[in-house]
Amino acid sequence: EAANRLCAGKAGYSSMSAPSFFRRAADFEIVSLGPSDCAEASILHGLSFSRPWSDGEFQALMVQETVFGFAARRPAAGKGSLPGGFVLARLVAGEAEILTITVQPKYRENGIGWRLMLAALRHLRAEGAQTLFLEADEENRAALALYKKFGFAQVARRAAYYKHEGTANSAALVMRLDLG
Repeated sequence: EAANRLCAGKAGYSSMSAPSFFRRAADFEIVSLGPSDCAEASILHGLSFSRPWSDGEFQALMVQETVFGFAARRPAAGKGSLPGGFVLARLVAGEAEILTITVQPKYRENGIGWRLMLAALRHLRAEGAQTLFLEADEENRAALALYKKFGFAQVARRAAYYKHEGTANSAALVMRLDLG
């Protein structure tokens, strides 16, 4: 329900603004992510995940008609500069999945993740998506809090799914959001 209110623009936010409880104003634009962004996406992905995706893996996804994404970019940043974050998703037959989402560590807790998710949700609703799935590491408290704010509910748990060097593996929580 929270996502439906937000996507419909009834929550009092401008089209891509972040809620006022974030520490700093977001000075990023949310723009489409394309095949030319794969190298940057791979580098940024490596800052957040123990098994980052390669440029080629991103390229293989980005050329698919069903895959789309958004990046948070500073308007004055030059070509080749890393985005503040990005989201990559897939939509097939009314069912969508967040493939990955990440924010540069130095920009976390500033509303970028919120804005990226909001852009993805708006796109999905415009395309007629009925359901959105994602999975998150049970140890990633910030991500889980974000998804809860959007109204996601846990529907499954994959034990010992994420491998962490030097520590015990953690579970993946599969989450669902009904959009229709």
